[in-house]
Amino acid sequence: MQKSAPTVLDTRPITPFATKRKLRTKILRNWQLYIFIAPALLSVLIFSYVPMYGIQIAFKNFIPVNGVLGSPWVGFDHFVRFFNSYYFWDLLWNTLGISLYGLVVGFPLPIILALAFNEVKDGFFKRTVQTVTYAPHFISMVVMAGMIITFLTPSTGMIVNVIEAFGFTPPDFLTDPRWFKTVYVFSDVWQGTGWGTIIYLAALTGVDPGLHEAAILDGASRMQRIRYINIPAILPTITILMILNMGSLLGVGFEKILLLQNPLNMESSDVISTFVYRSGLLDAQYSFSTAVGLFNSVVNAILLITVNQIVRRTSENSLW
Repeated sequence: MQKSAPTVLDTRPITPFATKRKLRTKILRNWQLYIFIAPALLSVLIFSYVPMYGIQIAFKNFIPVNGVLGSPWVGFDHFVRFFNSYYFWDLLWNTLGISLYGLVVGFPLPIILALAFNEVKDGFFKRTVQTVTYAPHFISMVVMAGMIITFLTPSTGMIVNVIEAFGFTPPDFLTDPRWFKTVYVFSDVWQGTGWGTIIYLAALTGVDPGLHEAAILDGASRMQRIRYINIPAILPTITILMILNMGSLLGVGFEKILLLQNPLNMESSDVISTFVYRSGLLDAQYSFSTAVGLFNSVVNAILLITVNQIVRRTSENSLW
């Protein structure tokens, strides 16, 4: 019997030219996919990476006539000015207070609502309740702020009239600084809780029905099945969303705060984002406002990395 020739391995080194040719071949073979992803890549490149060029004005005394490159360097002077200002701790406390308040109140509610929806059988009631809870998410921020002001206006607001009908004296929701955080957080909960349940409901659809059937045969109650089957199934999703929320702890959006803000509640409503808007666009302190915004972003990034590393060491669920 004739023996086959031994296989000769190609031991030639892979040259950069061969690597580029292989990459070019893959691109040409899947050119349709690259066309589909091109708009998203261009959007991220144009709106997320190109503006990073302007970060350097945080370390300069930016003069619009001289441009970014022609403006003189001042180092960390703007950061020192912000840290030493009398309003630094007030801004930081207001921002952290609103974020933590919203996290404590708003984060568990979509989980509870998703678990409740999952226990309701498909039908008219479930579809109606889901639609009602999802609907506020599609209301624009300007309209939402207008509704809040209308509902809470003294003497004419619907919520104020309901409180008075029960014999109580309603507080000044819109002008009392002590009530601003509560109004902001609970309006956010009303607007976003229903929409936040979608991702948890999607995770619950992956639960094996056989687990519930076996638990029922073993005599497990509904609450026990929720505790030992449903919650562990969505725990990775909860962990990832918690990490993302912690990474935006100082990222309180300024749109609704700016719309609900007035001179009477400024004590508790002035946050870093509204301060950046006011000092940068209204007062034209471009370098100073950029420095404040950069400080905010760096702190958020540090929190995101720190929380992710802690979760990674204590469990198997993390962003990276």
